[in-house]
Amino acid sequence: MADPEHLEILMRGVKEWNEWRKEHRDVRPDLWQADLSGMDLAMVNFGHANLGEAKLRGTCLRAAFMVAAYLHGADLEGADLERADVRGAHLVDASFRGAHMHQTTLNKSLAVGADFSGADMRDAMLLGTNLEKADFSGADMTGVDLVDAKLAGAKTDGVKGYRFPTRR
Repeated sequence: MADPEHLEILMRGVKEWNEWRKEHRDVRPDLWQADLSGMDLAMVNFGHANLGEAKLRGTCLRAAFMVAAYLHGADLEGADLERADVRGAHLVDASFRGAHMHQTTLNKSLAVGADFSGADMRDAMLLGTNLEKADFSGADMTGVDLVDAKLAGAKTDGVKGYRFPTRR
C-alpha cells in the first residue's frame, strides 16, 4: 500500500507535491497500488517514485517527469502522457491501452510484456528500450524511434505508421 503521508501530500496538488520533492530529494516516494485514476497530474515529479500496481486510468500526466519510476503492473489505460519523460523506468506488465503518448520519451526503459495496444505513440522515443513481448496491436506509431530497442515476441498486428521488420 502507498505511504499515507506521501499520498496525502500528492492530494494537495502538483505544485505542493513538486515543492515537497525539491525539499526531500533523498525520499523515494511510495505510491504502491495508489488509485490516482482521472487526476490532473500534469508536470508532476514522479522521478524514482514507486508506482507499482498503481491505478492511473485516464490520469493526465502531460509533461510529467517519471525518470526511473517503478511502474510494474501499473494501469495507465487511457492516460495522457504527452511529452512525459519516462526514461529508464520499470514498465514490466504495465498497461498503456489507448493511452495518449505523443512525444513521450521511454528511452532505456524496461517494458517487457507492456500493453500499448491502441495507444497514440506518434513521435515517441523508445531508444534502447526492452519491449520484448509488448503488445502494440492497433497503436499509431508514426514517427516512433525504436533504434536499439528489443522487440522479440512483440505483437504488432494493425500498427499504423510503422513498418516492423519481417520475422523469418
